[in-house]
Amino acid sequence: MRRMGTAFLSAILLLGATHSPLGWSGEVRDHEAKAAPGPLRLHIVGGLANVHQFQRHEVPFWTERVRSLTGGRVIADIVPFDKAGVPGNDMLRLMSAGAVPFGTALLGVSSSTDPEFGAIDLAGLSPDMPTLRRSADALRPYLQRILNERYGLRLLAVYAYPAQVLFCRDRFKSLKDLAGRRIRTSTPSQSDLFEALGAYPVRTAFSEMLSHMNSGNTSCAVTGAMSGNTVGLHQVTGHLSPLTISWGMSLFAANEAAWQALPPDIQKIISTELRQLEVDVWADADRETQEGIDCNVGARTCANGSPGRMQLVQPTADDVRLRAEVFRHTVLPRWFMRCGEPCEKLWATRMSVSSQ
Repeated sequence: MRRMGTAFLSAILLLGATHSPLGWSGEVRDHEAKAAPGPLRLHIVGGLANVHQFQRHEVPFWTERVRSLTGGRVIADIVPFDKAGVPGNDMLRLMSAGAVPFGTALLGVSSSTDPEFGAIDLAGLSPDMPTLRRSADALRPYLQRILNERYGLRLLAVYAYPAQVLFCRDRFKSLKDLAGRRIRTSTPSQSDLFEALGAYPVRTAFSEMLSHMNSGNTSCAVTGAMSGNTVGLHQVTGHLSPLTISWGMSLFAANEAAWQALPPDIQKIISTELRQLEVDVWADADRETQEGIDCNVGARTCANGSPGRMQLVQPTADDVRLRAEVFRHTVLPRWFMRCGEPCEKLWATRMSVSSQ
């Protein structure tokens, strides 16, 4: 395992400081449970910090709802993915080792080491939420099996972020105008798409996106319509294309040993409520896609963001056609190259049907 930073180690020490029958190792410490009976304490690594999904859904779910539904038998704390110091590419391995017993993995980041995980949200695959939903439903059984066989994890939820759209500092009229620009991307398939358009993708973490724009390292950024507004991207860019590039997906899973250490009735409560949380997160992602666009351009319908003054660059029919062509001729073939036969088989048996 690669060397971990001090921020990650500090997070482990902080979250593991309390006496709990479920430690970061995911093992049950029977002698502690018997000597000091009390509530089960769960330590959760959630999604991205400065987005509404984490603030409005994940935090109250774990810190309030779970405690209420279990009558105080379970007390959970949660730290956001990008504030815990967890190396993105190591998240699943850390969960497998039990270092993070309950955690969230960004599928786009994880696809760098496990290309199969990028299948749900390949750039250009899902132009709208219904198509994304079909892709997620088609892939979910496969994702669950791979997580269990490869990492010893139990899949509990699949989350969607709002549509990933394009913010640019300088004016452009179409996708073809992006040639030569340095564009922030977050997944391999996003990078493939913009390379095919003649741009220069710069893979950047969400937490570092704004600093890259401010320093001039990038002139455009792909991110969620509302997420970009939340971190202030609308203040340093002037032009916004609402054309969906991809969405941004994450999974929530548990180390199997940590999960089995929970009493059966607690397992049932958490798994049932997580299904409802997933529904709520998807509904908000759909709604916030349009609201994020409205906020960035300063529309009166902006209710939950900061009104901006961005100019909306309406996609042309050629843009829609070009996105589909780049997906077929570049994004999909490069994904096959990274993943090989397993992904080709996966596409043939599951994903091609969902994309029709």
